[in-house]
Amino acid sequence: MPPVFAHGRLRLYLLKLLDEAPRHGYEVIRLLEERFQGLYAPSAGTVYPRLAKLEAEGLVTYATEGGRKVYSITEAGRAELADRGGELADLELEIRESVSELAAEIRDDVRGAAGALRREMRAAASASATPVEDASWAAAKEELRKAKQEWKEQARRAKDESRRAREEAQAARRQAKEAQERAREEVMRIASQFQEQFAKSGGMLGNLAGSWLGGSGAGPSTGTGTGTGTGKAATTAADPASGAAPSAPAAPHWAEDLASTGDPARDLDRLLDRFRDDVRDAARDHGVTPAGLAEARAHLATAADLLARTLGPRR
Repeated sequence: MPPVFAHGRLRLYLLKLLDEAPRHGYEVIRLLEERFQGLYAPSAGTVYPRLAKLEAEGLVTYATEGGRKVYSITEAGRAELADRGGELADLELEIRESVSELAAEIRDDVRGAAGALRREMRAAASASATPVEDASWAAAKEELRKAKQEWKEQARRAKDESRRAREEAQAARRQAKEAQERAREEVMRIASQFQEQFAKSGGMLGNLAGSWLGGSGAGPSTGTGTGTGTGKAATTAADPASGAAPSAPAAPHWAEDLASTGDPARDLDRLLDRFRDDVRDAARDHGVTPAGLAEARAHLATAADLLARTLGPRR
């Protein structure tokens, strides 16, 4: 008989059953038997130790009701189910395939038994001078008919379950791929929006090596020129005599070499790491003046507010 659950898969399926509703151990065994259409039922020695291990790992908890333990999934258990969504879809398909294989074995057994029964009946008819279809003969034929009917029904159910499982698995994989693509597009959109906003507020990405950490003549507190000091320092070249690097235009393709990993949160962390490295390189190459630090603080405050609004809840 083929294995019903591969290594570690019964543990995952127990979490799925408990995510549907709190259950006691006997109910879990009965549900598994129903899912396998009566072709497989795990023993208590298989289910209860695994429930106890899940409880020890903090993935399930239990309450005693009527002298029995009723198990419920915890938030940690739901998190593991969410992380292993693709594996769970594959497991559902494997269960349908296991049902098909078990039904095939039953079919082969029925065919073998039916063949043996036919041979015995023919031998009995040949040995009898006056073959008469008595009560035992009729009973044997009826048993054979019932067995064949039962096999056909089980084979039909197994085929339907297998087809549904394949369709569900294909849909899950397609949805996962679409979600990954949407996440990648969202990351690129946010990165592009950051670049545009930073360029509008004075080239906060492209000018970090210059106007942010530049010479002592820049900064919001200098009050030179007309308008605010920050706006002028961000939009004009620094005085060569002050030692500040000239303002450079914002890089339109900043960090485009960072290919998407498919995980928006991880991609954002990588963009922030690149942002921090660029600032530190500029500080190391040009030094940091008190005025440059003051202007950098103002720009960082603007950037932090922009990021918080961009990543906040959509309305």
